[in-house]
Amino acid sequence: MTSTAERAGPDGRTARRDRNRNAVLDAVLALFAEGNLDPSPDEVARRSGVSLRSVYRYVTDRDDLVRSAIDRQQEKVRPLFAIDRVGEGSLAERVDAFVTARLRGYEAAAATARASRLRMATNEIIREQLEAGRRAMRAQLELQFAAELDALDHRRRRAVVAAADALTQIETLDLYRVHQGLSAAVTHDVLTVALLALLGAPSGQS
Repeated sequence: MTSTAERAGPDGRTARRDRNRNAVLDAVLALFAEGNLDPSPDEVARRSGVSLRSVYRYVTDRDDLVRSAIDRQQEKVRPLFAIDRVGEGSLAERVDAFVTARLRGYEAAAATARASRLRMATNEIIREQLEAGRRAMRAQLELQFAAELDALDHRRRRAVVAAADALTQIETLDLYRVHQGLSAAVTHDVLTVALLALLGAPSGQS
């Protein structure tokens, strides 16, 4: 009996290939989430249900496997970091929106970010991906708080941006949530108080 994919011809085979490739990459991401930051192709094949031979149809080597999984995760989590009406509202409203988006994105991206940091020293592409992500997060911060930052002289602006950026990058959120054991709610409060202090308003004021 002819399968649906076979009847569909090349388009059906392409769809099946895409499904299998995504299954492989999602298996890598699932292993990251479980703490396995350097999964072997054998482990990925078992988790995905795709044969080891097929895994190597979709990636060229182990580095390509991890890099491709990181690319897929970045596409999935990018919308989680987005902020509606960037730069609009009172300072308190903008801080809350900013911190909420950062923590929302962090929860989805943390495991993959750890795997990226593990490989960045030996993989230039992954290192560039990480740096691009950091630059995007810094740029978002500067847009969200442009009103306050533009009122500062150059020296103070540079210091405030550097401090606020360091407080809210993925690595620092990992420090709060994992190493210090802070809950999401406490981390939200810590960041809110710190950002309001840096940007010139006491906690609770707009």
